[in-house]
Amino acid sequence: ALDLLNVNKLIEVRKMKRRGYHNSSRSAHKKVLLMGRSEAGKTSMRSIIFANYIARDTRRLGATMDVEQSNVRFLNNLVLNLWDCGGQDAFMETFFTSQRDVLFSNVAVLIFVFDVQSSDVQKDIDKYQSCIETGIMKYSPDAMIFCLVHKMDLIPKAQRDMLFQRRKEELEHLSKPLKISCYATSIWDETLYNAWSKIMSLLIPNVGQLKDKLQKFADHINADEVLLFEKATFLVVAHHMRREHSDPHRFEKISNIIKQFKLSCNKMQKLLQIY
Repeated sequence: ALDLLNVNKLIEVRKMKRRGYHNSSRSAHKKVLLMGRSEAGKTSMRSIIFANYIARDTRRLGATMDVEQSNVRFLNNLVLNLWDCGGQDAFMETFFTSQRDVLFSNVAVLIFVFDVQSSDVQKDIDKYQSCIETGIMKYSPDAMIFCLVHKMDLIPKAQRDMLFQRRKEELEHLSKPLKISCYATSIWDETLYNAWSKIMSLLIPNVGQLKDKLQKFADHINADEVLLFEKATFLVVAHHMRREHSDPHRFEKISNIIKQFKLSCNKMQKLLQIY
C-alpha cells in the first residue's frame, strides 16, 4: 500500500511538471495571458513565434476553443506558461465571471491583441476594459501589460503612424492607473518580432548581466555590434552597439532570415530522410 501511494505521488508530480506548476529553484515560471477577441490574430502570432510557422501557413489554423495552455522554455532557465485564450464572446464572458480567479491569478504578463480593422472597435475596447478592471487590477495588479494593434499591413502606409498613435493614446487613457506598452504589429513584416523581442527581454531576470557580457565581448573583438538571439524562437534577447546604424529593423530582419534558413534546412532534411 505504501509503494502504491508513493507511485501515485510520483505520477501526480510529473503531471504538475508537464502543466508548468512545478516549483524549481533553477527555473523561473512566468504566466503569460494572450487575449483578444476572435480572429484578432493571437494564435497566428503564437504559432509564428513559438512553433516555427511561416506567415502564409497560419491560414490553416483553426479558432482557439476556451484556453490552450503550453509551456515554452526560454533561455533554458525561464519557462513561459502561455495561456492562449479563445476570443469568442461566450468564452470571454466566462473568463470575466466564473473563471476569472483562476485565469487572472499570478499573471506576469498580459498581451491583449486588437484587430486594427475590427468591425466593432467599441466591443474590443469593452472586452479590454473588463480584462483590466475585473481581472488584472484585482488579481495581478503588478502584471506587465502589452497591447498589440495587429494586422497593420492592411492599413495604407501613409495612415499607419497616425492611426496607431490614436489607438495607443486611447488605450493608455483607458488603462490608468496601470502602465501599458503598445506596439503596431503584423505577421507579414518584422514588427511582430520586434514587439515579442521587447516583451520577452523584460521577462528575463538576468538581462542586465547579459548586456554587460555582450559589451565586454564586443569591445574584445572590436565589433560594431553584437546580438544575442534565443535559439528556438530567434527573438532578440539583448544587444550592444558600438556604432550607430541606419536601419532600426535590422535585428528583426536577421531573425527572419535565420528562421527561414532553419525551416529550409528542416525541410531538406526531411526530403533526404524520405529518399
